[in-house]
Amino acid sequence: MMSEYDQLGDPIRDVRQLEDLLSEPTDGVVATMGRLEGDILILGVGGKIGPTLARMARRASDAAGVKRRIIGVDKLEIQGKDELEAAGIETLRCDLLKADQVASLPDAENIVYMAAMKFGTTGQTALTWAINTGVPVMVAQRYGGRKIVTFSTGNVYGLTPVEKGGSLETDELNPVGEYAQSTVGREQIFEHYSRALNTPMAIIRLNYANEMRYGVLVDMAQNVWNEQPIDLSMGHVNVTWQGDAIAMTLRAFDHVAVPPAVFNVVGSDTLRVRDVCEKLGSIMGRKPHFVGEESPDALLSNGSHGWECLGCPRVDVDWMLPLIADWVKRGGENLGKPTHFESRDGKF
Repeated sequence: MMSEYDQLGDPIRDVRQLEDLLSEPTDGVVATMGRLEGDILILGVGGKIGPTLARMARRASDAAGVKRRIIGVDKLEIQGKDELEAAGIETLRCDLLKADQVASLPDAENIVYMAAMKFGTTGQTALTWAINTGVPVMVAQRYGGRKIVTFSTGNVYGLTPVEKGGSLETDELNPVGEYAQSTVGREQIFEHYSRALNTPMAIIRLNYANEMRYGVLVDMAQNVWNEQPIDLSMGHVNVTWQGDAIAMTLRAFDHVAVPPAVFNVVGSDTLRVRDVCEKLGSIMGRKPHFVGEESPDALLSNGSHGWECLGCPRVDVDWMLPLIADWVKRGGENLGKPTHFESRDGKF
């Protein structure tokens, strides 16, 4: 059967087509969902990636012939709630900072933990630590012994020389800023409860997911199109297609362990910001405006271990750039959540 990716030749028409494309499961995800026993609970489903992950889990489970509940949980009213429920995904509201509400969450054998605070951490240090470290304590206790796949970030490594090719999962962590430091705290809390309660886990260090409505490449495309200056001080980046990041995340259920297995989830290339923007400029008919000088180090991760265990990316930057450029030029929907990838001081 041809996939959405095989059929895609023209620009992505609208959000509905985009969501179908992003949530298309790979054969590997279908196989994982076929082996996995029990329901899936997604905590923090209302974020940028959550709705698509829920859809892919639903589609892959159905394709595998497995009947299970896919339950999405978030504090706020979930955007696209009606569409998710129409797709067979249950939705619940829960303030994860309140222990009684966490305790009342439904039982599930498999947890995807996505709740986090990144943007707005500057000036809200206490809330950042409460969300990024306090909530994991309650969740890890509530679901001790179940399978947990939790999101993290490549920011935990800190800056690494570009020539090194990116940080490995075994490298010493060197977090810069409250977000990265509190995310290391989250990892450590989950590891503690993995060992203490014999809970099999996987940690996903993501760097950076992209689609048409947000991501590093969208930030670059908007700057090029609007003729805004592009800061070169963070001169190199990792990006990955959101659909590929989700596929790798769901496949991590095959690799949960005590203590947690750790995977970098990144695209297949280390990208030079100047080169990407010049390609976008050529596609969009705009001349990029650069400021600053490239630094010899950047926030970069080596994805080879993740690709070996969780599958290789389906698409690369050359596939994404023309589609993102077209979307931005047409004024397509934007989530209004810039990545601030150029930040070198860890302030978001």
